[in-house]
Amino acid sequence: MEDKKAKEIVLVARKACFGLPTACPTCLPVYFYLKFAHVPFDLQFNVIHPDSDQIPYVEYGENVAYNNEKGGVIETLKEDGIVDLDSGLPTHTIPEWVSTKAMITSWLVDAAIYELWIGCDGSTAYKIYYSDLPWPIGKILYFKQVYAVKQQLGITKVNAERREAEIYRRAAIAYEALSTRLGEQTFFFENRLTSLDAIFLGHALFVGQVLPDTSVLRSKLLGHGNLIRYIEKFKMEFLEDSSSSSIPRSPFEPSSSSTPQRRGPSSWSSKPRSKPKREKTEEEKTFRRRAKYFLATQLVAVLVFLSLMSGSDDADVEVDDDDGLNSED
Repeated sequence: MEDKKAKEIVLVARKACFGLPTACPTCLPVYFYLKFAHVPFDLQFNVIHPDSDQIPYVEYGENVAYNNEKGGVIETLKEDGIVDLDSGLPTHTIPEWVSTKAMITSWLVDAAIYELWIGCDGSTAYKIYYSDLPWPIGKILYFKQVYAVKQQLGITKVNAERREAEIYRRAAIAYEALSTRLGEQTFFFENRLTSLDAIFLGHALFVGQVLPDTSVLRSKLLGHGNLIRYIEKFKMEFLEDSSSSSIPRSPFEPSSSSTPQRRGPSSWSSKPRSKPKREKTEEEKTFRRRAKYFLATQLVAVLVFLSLMSGSDDADVEVDDDDGLNSED
């Protein structure tokens, strides 16, 4: 009965590319959380609503755990008793475990989204989120999200350089703290996998395989050998065994050539298997027709948003320097 219940679990994420089952930095931790729990689940992709903050979400029975509700998908799965990797943690370890997890979900997540939307040229984010949409709509939604990320991170024209330095400084502190915490152990806490491991592994694989070679964040992560060994171990155990050979060589592995390997779009994505063409059903035709209506309404909404935004004053975003974590340089 439990096996039947587990098989009804469906993870809806953003599409697979860059050699990963999903290239979305928010979706990867949920994917590994379910993998760590050895729970059978179906992985499906949603390319119709690329900017939805509900993605990822997990369907189980008649219930749905959304990314933007109840603290996220993982917390909802724990509260509902579906999957809980954190149960049974000793009381004395919980304070440090909570603070370490908070450091990952704040400082490292902020650094990852900064590089994805602002620090890079935009092609990576566009490929993950908008490449399946018509070009004008995809580009408009991309610029809309860049604006939203700048607001989220408190970045203005005046403080851009200072905020960038602060984001990278915190990321370096976080990697150093995680490396120290891990040491030569296999796991971060209590010789077992927890949701913290899933969150960090999802982040680390995104940084290593999705962000370009010029990524500052990637170079900071590669400076910690024990973290790289940790990533490779669990990647081999939970990702490569269930993936096809189309996954490119891991950027964490040393190259046999003295010339640095440059990764381009042709080596990032895995080519899907060709399928025989078949005639579309009425349901599929109806779905595609509704999808076109949705994209049209999205375009109108974005145009209205941009017109309102352009008419507003260019007010500076007040930066809250209280990051919630007391850490010394």
